[in-house]
Amino acid sequence: MGRLFFISVFLLPYVIINITTFALPLSTDSRWIVDDDGSNKGRRVKVTCVNWPSHLETAVAEGLSKQPLDSIAEKIVSMGFNCVRLTWPLYLATDESFSDITTVRQSLLKLRLFQAVSGFQVHNPTILDLPLIKAFQEVVSCLGKHRVMVILDNHISQPGWCCSDNDGNGFFGDKHLNPQVWIKGLKKMASMFANNVSSNVVGMSLRNELRGPKQNIKDWYTYMRKGAEAVHSVNPDVLVIVSGLNYATDLSFLRDRPFEVSFRRKLVFEIHWYGFWNSWEEDNSNMICGRETEKIMKMSGFLLEKGIPLFVSEFGVDQRGNNVNDNKFLSCFMALAADLDLDWALWTLAGSYYIRGRTIGSDETYGVLDWNWLSIRNSTILQMVSTIQTPFRGPGLMETQPKKIMFHPLSGLCVVRKSLFQLKLGSCNRSESWRLSSHRVLSLAEERILCLKAYEKGNSVKLRLFFTEFHCSKWRLLSDSKMQLSSVTKNGAFVCLDVDSRSNKIVTRRCKCLQGNSSCDPRSQWFKLVTSTRRRSISKPFLQISPYSKTSLQKALSILLL
Repeated sequence: MGRLFFISVFLLPYVIINITTFALPLSTDSRWIVDDDGSNKGRRVKVTCVNWPSHLETAVAEGLSKQPLDSIAEKIVSMGFNCVRLTWPLYLATDESFSDITTVRQSLLKLRLFQAVSGFQVHNPTILDLPLIKAFQEVVSCLGKHRVMVILDNHISQPGWCCSDNDGNGFFGDKHLNPQVWIKGLKKMASMFANNVSSNVVGMSLRNELRGPKQNIKDWYTYMRKGAEAVHSVNPDVLVIVSGLNYATDLSFLRDRPFEVSFRRKLVFEIHWYGFWNSWEEDNSNMICGRETEKIMKMSGFLLEKGIPLFVSEFGVDQRGNNVNDNKFLSCFMALAADLDLDWALWTLAGSYYIRGRTIGSDETYGVLDWNWLSIRNSTILQMVSTIQTPFRGPGLMETQPKKIMFHPLSGLCVVRKSLFQLKLGSCNRSESWRLSSHRVLSLAEERILCLKAYEKGNSVKLRLFFTEFHCSKWRLLSDSKMQLSSVTKNGAFVCLDVDSRSNKIVTRRCKCLQGNSSCDPRSQWFKLVTSTRRRSISKPFLQISPYSKTSLQKALSILLL
């Protein structure tokens, strides 16, 4: 049993230093991924990865011509990721003349990447003349030194960009996906990182985005089982991560027919979710988010209800921040990821590629890092994602009784106290605990004597004393997204919770986009009541009330309220 100490130093607003210790290897406990504490029940480990491509034409981890390997690993840790999903092409494990003889230099020169060779000589000279498979091992080893977990992902067979229906890499029986060769490659890679040689390799993803005209459920069960058993037979420590059909979007067939393997507590399923698979600009965002969330639950999310772990091994957005489609998708994704407290891997770390297709030095707009792999491309998006890097709940994390926090997906922040009676957005580590009663009263669960009151449009909502339910506003969730909290003011105005963009105060405004087209944007009004057992970073609430003093305090404070 290994020990891993992970420190995240992510110095953006609202983010605190996160220090976590856990023991490897990882296992599963119902729907959760947990560590190994020496018993049958471990502590939740939320796997929050960034994808690092190493499967393109060069078969070398991208970015090593731009920055030293150590510096890249340090950046991964500093951005709060505890894991890398490291992609690899099957030929790296099955074609010895390619993986064991061809060096990094030779691979680059074959593609006429002279500038990349010069970059390696400056930043990573010790890697330049290693065989490709040794260079891959160096990346894994360096991540281990920085205490970053690694999930090995067999992304494709023939090195190159992925994916299309007819690229010969899509499904078993295609030109580049012989099942026997694939199983041989999985076993070689699994054994290479077995027996604590590199204890930071915690999982193996069997195959990325199965697809194409040959895909079928019968062969999926046959070969994915064989692949899973092969990996487990040579490396029983790693999680075995299994993707479905149709570009890793469909696991619906597992609803009626389970995936049976000989081992327990090591099986995880994975899905992908991207905004560009749908047009978020052609219809009402409430409608699209509601529909897409329902589809995810139907195609894969139901596994969580069955007590089976689900890992979103790819999601991502255009990091330039000007892609309307991706921005709308991200808010919807954030809401579901927080609500289900999902494990995930962001696409991608890569700010650029040695070569993609025929383009040398191709820029990656989905890259967390910039073209030079030096700086964060978009700190605002990274700030949003940082909120879901820490688990909200799970085994061993019952630091408080389960509570509901009010999460704002657009910002990645939560509703906190600005003062005794006013609310604003702030760190989810400081979030208030809420209770929505059967009578639709929204009150503070910890203090119990304050409820949420709606005033006129444009005014701040306020907490007021909860004498009876008649003193409180009634709230209900509206729209297809189920994320707009609405109420009726004293003057009969129909309003929804919203955020004042200048002050971050929680206000009421006319409910947006209950109907209409894509020109309407409701995301500032999206709030999700998320179950959490996180300990608040504030040690005491504003008021600590004994049940015996509640009535007296109500009388004393009533003069302070309008």
